Amino acid sequence: MSEWTWEYEGYDPAEETLRESLCSLGNGYFATRGAAPECPAGGPHYPGTYAAGVYNRLTSEVAGQTVSNEDMVNLPNWLPLRYRLTPPGGGSGTDWYTPDDAALRSYRQLLDLRAGIYERHLVYEDASGRRLRVRQFRVVHMDDPHLAALRTEFTAENFDGTLEVESAIDAGVTNDGVARYRELNGQHLAEIMSGYPEDCTVWVRARTVNSGITVAVAARTYSSEGPACEPRPSTGTPTRPATRINLTLKQGETAAVDKIVALHTSRDSAISDPLDAALDGVRNVPGWDELLLDHRLAWQRLWHRALLEVPDEAGHILRFHLFHVLQTVSPHTADLDAGVPARGLNGEAYRGHVFWDELFVLPYLNLHFPEVSKGLLRYRHRRLDRARRLARDAGFDGAMYPWQSGSDGREETQELHLNPSSGRWLPDNSRLQHHIGSAVAYNVWSYARATGDARFMEHEGAEMLLQISRFWASKSEWDGDLGRYRIRRVVGPDEYHDAYPDATEPGLDDNAYTNVTAAWVLQRTLESLAALPEERRAELAEHTGLDDTELAHWDDISRRLHVPFHQGVVSQFEGYGELRELDWVGMSTKYGDIRRLDRVLEAEGDSVNRYQASKQADTLMLGYLFPPRELRALFARLGHRLDDETWRRTVDYYVARTSHGSTLSGLVHAWVLARVRPTQAWGFFQEALRGDVADLQGGTTGEGIHLGAMAGTLDLVQRCLTGLRIRSDGALGLDPVPQPELSGYDFAIHYRHLWGVRFRMRSGGLDISLPESNRPSLDIRLVDRTVTLRPGDSFHLTLPEGD
Repeated sequence: MSEWTWEYEGYDPAEETLRESLCSLGNGYFATRGAAPECPAGGPHYPGTYAAGVYNRLTSEVAGQTVSNEDMVNLPNWLPLRYRLTPPGGGSGTDWYTPDDAALRSYRQLLDLRAGIYERHLVYEDASGRRLRVRQFRVVHMDDPHLAALRTEFTAENFDGTLEVESAIDAGVTNDGVARYRELNGQHLAEIMSGYPEDCTVWVRARTVNSGITVAVAARTYSSEGPACEPRPSTGTPTRPATRINLTLKQGETAAVDKIVALHTSRDSAISDPLDAALDGVRNVPGWDELLLDHRLAWQRLWHRALLEVPDEAGHILRFHLFHVLQTVSPHTADLDAGVPARGLNGEAYRGHVFWDELFVLPYLNLHFPEVSKGLLRYRHRRLDRARRLARDAGFDGAMYPWQSGSDGREETQELHLNPSSGRWLPDNSRLQHHIGSAVAYNVWSYARATGDARFMEHEGAEMLLQISRFWASKSEWDGDLGRYRIRRVVGPDEYHDAYPDATEPGLDDNAYTNVTAAWVLQRTLESLAALPEERRAELAEHTGLDDTELAHWDDISRRLHVPFHQGVVSQFEGYGELRELDWVGMSTKYGDIRRLDRVLEAEGDSVNRYQASKQADTLMLGYLFPPRELRALFARLGHRLDDETWRRTVDYYVARTSHGSTLSGLVHAWVLARVRPTQAWGFFQEALRGDVADLQGGTTGEGIHLGAMAGTLDLVQRCLTGLRIRSDGALGLDPVPQPELSGYDFAIHYRHLWGVRFRMRSGGLDISLPESNRPSLDIRLVDRTVTLRPGDSFHLTLPEGD
């Protein structure tokens, strides 16, 4: 396995679902899982194709209740391409070959990360001893976001014969890729039509049953080299039109079949009809070689903008993570009305919904693909009115963004969720994670800082910050006895705790992460509004009714929100320290993997709400968002002293009480521990790296990658270990922290108008250089001084030795 490839040797049905997810290909507009084209859905195989922003809503009967769920729709499967040899003496063909056949002799899968090509090598040997070698290449085109292609090369190693090839589109697909959702309605496509406009071409058109989105897929299949062939329509079905080609194979010779595919939906711009656009797409593709060249060049441009060179295994996995980030949120995404799906476009877990995971994705994009960040933030801005309606319906002012968002911005969090360990459907209270609003605000602020996009901040950004702040002010309650404001009935990032023990109503009081980030949002909104041009500030005030009295109230709340403490540490929420301690050793001995401790305890008739046990970083998320100096200042503004020792005790306290039931947890712990306990940080960073590639959560990666965790590992190298931060004066702050196990790596960023600012981390030092092609200078703020880099300059910063 080279540094630019990701490979699997041998066929293992038990690993197939995981490999399908990890070998997905995409371009930001749509993606297709790495399923075998020879195999129908079922068993270990789950072909899935998903387009960003294409959702549909269905109702289901669950546990005696009617529930409504919106899903990212599994679109018609364009992959099907199967083949079989005719018997040596002639007659009808044998069974179609698949990797599950006993005839399979070897199997190899390879992802070319540099070029975005998925390659498969198979060798079959039938009962007559005939050996057929198959080499297949797949692309989801990165230059033209509506195209995909499949080239399959067949080599007859020791025989002459006839090979029958069938190419199809399967529109009879459903959403069936997540076992715990299978009791729910997954039939999203209706009004399915198909046709054969000409030899070698088939098409399907369907409409989503509720959202009314028309989807069209066309495929043109032809022999591109080798012996002549006679394409002819197959006896397919309306949901699976197919065409067949007979290839005459000669011993030692190779014949290739190309399948060119176009996918369009009625959400696309600049088309009149999705089917016309799809048919036009496949007719006007010049051929595989030209298609591949444009695809390679597009990937080359992406890698240039996302330069990252890290050695050894960590670097290999980081490049793999970056590959998947670029496939889910590429420059094509900037023009779409779509958010960041938590599981990428690789599977159906979380139903393709948009959570807070963008909090871990946008900081990386800001410094490489700011236009993509802006497009993703506009997804939130377009749903601002819906968030205001959610707040109003709940009895609050401002904008209350939903914990799970889909097509129109309503709350998509399910009301019930299935515990696979007990088989019971349970109430889902995660919609009380109102801290999602602070995540949106943080992303607005971070984007503006990184890009200097004043126009965005004056309009969309200011509007979102204002309404989110208005919600937090409305949600805050004054407690006269305490002399502070409180935020009650919420759920924090932990998610294990959604109520107090034996409480009849869900929700917790004064989650530290929620309260501190709310205070931060209020403070930053006040600063942002004050920085607006006077005319724009007056316009906002007139439009929203904002006045000085409301602003003064926000300022007061931002200084007097309650943050609970116990035993000299920050409390995750009020009362956390009064919960029981968990027997971690006993539980691990009894159950082994207790990452999903909530499911284990519920199956026993117990509840994790009773214990000091967290699913993932909650209070420690504060150390992920804010560097030490800013975090101290936040607590000081709230009237609390958070010195280094208090924070270190807080970190140690929660590290010992977290089960890491989320792939985000290892990432956050690695980030926070990098400055508190560097030697311990490396272990968590390795866990974050391996979370998906080793499927550490036990089967979850096969349902879709964890995009936030992948992007977060890139940002850890980019910002955490360098201490890189964007200052209010436009300078770049640097405060590196040594990580001996990852001491040598390079990356480049796009900062405002400066392209290719290069960072080279080496043992004992960090080099920063500004390319000659840039015109403005760059100020670097270090702990003890400021350095100005002019075009062509470089600077070396000597680092202290790690512990």
